[in-house]
Amino acid sequence: MAPARRVGLLLSLLLPVVSASMPGTVVRLNRAVLSYVSEIGKAPLQQALNVTVPYFLDWNGEVHQPTRIQTLNIRVPHFHLKFVADFGVRLLVAANFTFKVFRVPEPLELMLPVVVLADAHVAQGSIGTPVVSISACFPLFSNADVSDGSSSVAPGPLALVQKHVRAVLRNKLCLSVSNLVQGLNVHLGTLIGLNPVGPESQIRYSMISVPNITKDYISLDINAVLFLLGKPIVLPVDATPFVLPLHVGADGTMATVGLSRDLFDSVLLLLQKAGALNLDITGQLESGDNLLNTSVLGQLIPEVARWFPKPMPVALKVQLGATPVVTLHTHNATLQLQPFVEVRAVASNSAFRSLFSFDMVVNLSLQLSVSKLKLRGTTSVLGDIQLAMASSNVGFIDTDQVHPLMDAVFKKPLLDHLNALLGMGIALPNVVNLHYVDPEVFVYEGYVVISSGLLYQR
Repeated sequence: MAPARRVGLLLSLLLPVVSASMPGTVVRLNRAVLSYVSEIGKAPLQQALNVTVPYFLDWNGEVHQPTRIQTLNIRVPHFHLKFVADFGVRLLVAANFTFKVFRVPEPLELMLPVVVLADAHVAQGSIGTPVVSISACFPLFSNADVSDGSSSVAPGPLALVQKHVRAVLRNKLCLSVSNLVQGLNVHLGTLIGLNPVGPESQIRYSMISVPNITKDYISLDINAVLFLLGKPIVLPVDATPFVLPLHVGADGTMATVGLSRDLFDSVLLLLQKAGALNLDITGQLESGDNLLNTSVLGQLIPEVARWFPKPMPVALKVQLGATPVVTLHTHNATLQLQPFVEVRAVASNSAFRSLFSFDMVVNLSLQLSVSKLKLRGTTSVLGDIQLAMASSNVGFIDTDQVHPLMDAVFKKPLLDHLNALLGMGIALPNVVNLHYVDPEVFVYEGYVVISSGLLYQR
């Protein structure tokens, strides 16, 4: 990877990665990220600053002699970054350049200290991505030191060599920084790409407003749009603009990601519309502990015993016609499902015969975690499952008698199905080669916060 490209990716840590509007997501990069970028950015930055110095016309007393100047080494001992309120990021780079000047009769080495100050303006691009541009850049030069036993060089020729090198660096260093930033915009443009949620669904993030920049952080409002079969998922009511409060999540973290409840509502609506939450629960007669058969059911419902004198498999067809409801309270996330369950048995001709149906209410605890750039969930049942009979083809049914059986055969398959589905996760805002490190999830009233470190890894 070219040095400028590597540094561009590193500097992308400083910029709005993504954020949301309706449903809302906010990505806030805090000051802690600046130290990390400064440290890992030194080596690639040194390579990016390695510019070619053309020949110098050295006067030997009679004619101007072309003299080659070779860059021996570039060292960046200091790379400092800070946020500039309502603007972007300021870069201060202290670099030491070592040049070899092939003069006659003997070459000499020059060590030239240079400080580069640059301001990077962060704005919103026309396609909903962050756009960065260098608005100002100033190289500041100190006097060169002569090494390698060349202290006898006359001040006049030495001053001319310095003047030549400074003129070249004054033009090329800022151009290198500008090119680096332009390359960064190419990578930031990938933020609007689609990330898969399921086989036929995706999520796309894009900026909806100019970034909010203070001396402590850079924050972006991002629109998270979910698609099913290429069509956007739209909430039935207008979502409320999401504002991420200050001082949430863990202190001193690099990144703070805020996810509003509207985002969770959109994800659940997508899963419900896709039919991903539906499932069939079937019993096998060969299984010794199988409770889903007409023999067990017939002990509770006499009409079933009359219809099926021999044991036959029973199946539960579970469908969610209503969208699941997520509730976010401080330190507590819950999920409520209201499935419609049809109980069917296999008749003698192998066709299914509907026995009865009921409406169910299931309350679940929702635990959230982050791994591999995705927010994932696991559930567990809270309290008792609620049943209400919807219809019956087998006469009167005492729900109090049926409830223990339905509870026993329903819970585990439901949790297995939900946890497998939610465990697949939904992609969080991210940049290529950038990973969340030691993320922590915090649940607040109406929103979720992820506090995380960041790691750049090719």
